[in-house]
Amino acid sequence: MPVLQIEGDDFTLDGEPFRIISGSLHYFRVHPEHWADRLRKARLMGLNTVETYVPWNLHQPRPDTFRLDAGLDLPHFLDLAAAEGLHVLLRPGPYICAEWEGGGLPSWLLADPDIRLRSQDPRYLHAVAGYFAQLLPPLLGRLATRGGPVLAVQVENEYGAHGNDTAHLTHLAALLRESGVDVPLFTSDQPGDLARGALPGALATANFGSRSGRWLAALRAHQPTGPLMCTEFWNGWFDRWGGHHVVREPDEAAQELDDLLATGASVNLYMVHGGTNFGFTNGANDKHTYRPTVTSYDYDAPLDEAGDPTAKYHAFRAVIAKYAPVPADPAPERAAKLAAPGVPLTESAPLFDALATLSTAVSSARPLTMEQLGQDFGFVLYETALPAAGPALLELDEVRDRAQVFVDGQPVGVLERENHEHALALTVPREGSVLRLLVENQGRVNYGPGIHDRKGLPGRVRLNGAELTGWTNHPLPLHSLDGLAFTSGPPTVGPAFHRGTFEVEAPADTFVHLPGWTKGTVWVNGFHLGRYWSRGPQRSLYLPGPVLRPGRNAITVLELHAARHPHTVDLRTTPDLGPTEE
Repeated sequence: MPVLQIEGDDFTLDGEPFRIISGSLHYFRVHPEHWADRLRKARLMGLNTVETYVPWNLHQPRPDTFRLDAGLDLPHFLDLAAAEGLHVLLRPGPYICAEWEGGGLPSWLLADPDIRLRSQDPRYLHAVAGYFAQLLPPLLGRLATRGGPVLAVQVENEYGAHGNDTAHLTHLAALLRESGVDVPLFTSDQPGDLARGALPGALATANFGSRSGRWLAALRAHQPTGPLMCTEFWNGWFDRWGGHHVVREPDEAAQELDDLLATGASVNLYMVHGGTNFGFTNGANDKHTYRPTVTSYDYDAPLDEAGDPTAKYHAFRAVIAKYAPVPADPAPERAAKLAAPGVPLTESAPLFDALATLSTAVSSARPLTMEQLGQDFGFVLYETALPAAGPALLELDEVRDRAQVFVDGQPVGVLERENHEHALALTVPREGSVLRLLVENQGRVNYGPGIHDRKGLPGRVRLNGAELTGWTNHPLPLHSLDGLAFTSGPPTVGPAFHRGTFEVEAPADTFVHLPGWTKGTVWVNGFHLGRYWSRGPQRSLYLPGPVLRPGRNAITVLELHAARHPHTVDLRTTPDLGPTEE
């Protein structure tokens, strides 16, 4: 592979002028059996490069565990990009934002009560050094200087929006260099943050989605020489629960891209293909109000969540063709989809009856946070006995992020961080009644000062002003549902798993629709699709075809509240991402 150089105001590749025309494609948001397909479609749109973040929290889920396998086989993804003739921009963090859980920072960092993330805190730097020491050696052979596809590597991510500690960026850049990264380094920031986020010796780039001339001028004012590049051209946006599905008109986005390319600048589309926040991996924002991101990361991108070309794909392909060669191959077609309406879920397993199977109980005086329990994603069930009968006021210092409240197994209310709720009036039937608080981590904050986002109940719980002690904590990461005892019978009260099967002749992509269901999460053949919530906007879940197999397939739904009876789900050929703003 040719080597990228910075010469004056231009990029060169082996001495020849080169313009980066790239698109973001996160391998960890795409089923690995779809990687080659998505890369091919990116090239056919006219891209010569793809960009990907690297999620530290998935690769190193515990301090003593590191993964580069299956859907996290980044070396394989890079090899597939090279085989497709694509270059790569690599953004390894350690912080990535990306609307990803915790901005990619692993939750175990937060087990230390006063650690300062994204700083020169020695505890944080030690963890970052350990991460780079395991991530980077297997990638060095994929650098362009060694014949691989990786042209350049980013230092941190939009650091100027967080702080202005150049010493921290310098330290991270030195770690990269000491680890053997010898390709150009770059930073990326929103235009107003360039002065705080730039790093001497690294190429500064800017992130924006419109008014290219204005923002490139700001970049040039900050950096008098060097290539101009927009590392995140926002051609779409993400959705949050309770909002609307955000779209950007193809013609308007294409005109903005045309304006940008007309300046001669390089570009990375954010995103060319968004993919999915499978499982519990979505992030959240908190600008005085907590807002969790939905499961879909469709992003209104040129390739939709299922990898199909959209009107934006064709509009962008036409624009790119004005400035660079576009393959003569025809644009890809929409792939076939599978339909299976009315799949019955006839078996159930109440969550509270399965605690011994799903969890190992931990006793404590006060409730323990997820981080104290060594848990990253999922739920914690907190349990204690109540001291007296009668009307009572339950108060929680903090709810991170949504607590369902039960007394003697009966639901009595919900407290939501998003609504700033901390108190609930209830009636205690008897002395010794069992209080249960099922607390869901709805996504750690991925942007801003709120990234120090500990989950569960990080504080006291009081009843009529007196602190409740003597807790049993049941961690529920739900990594595996093996061992659940399903039975047929009448609807259960409270959270429950519901299971059914359906037959498939030829596996293909499809979308799970859950009309009449309230809130929960879905697995198919053990693969965790993600969360659903009737509040929307998203009303379907993307099911990748490779998850399915010919013959019988199993679907399991954890419903936290209640669903219409009889319990059924639909597999449909089209998604429903919700209404758009008028």
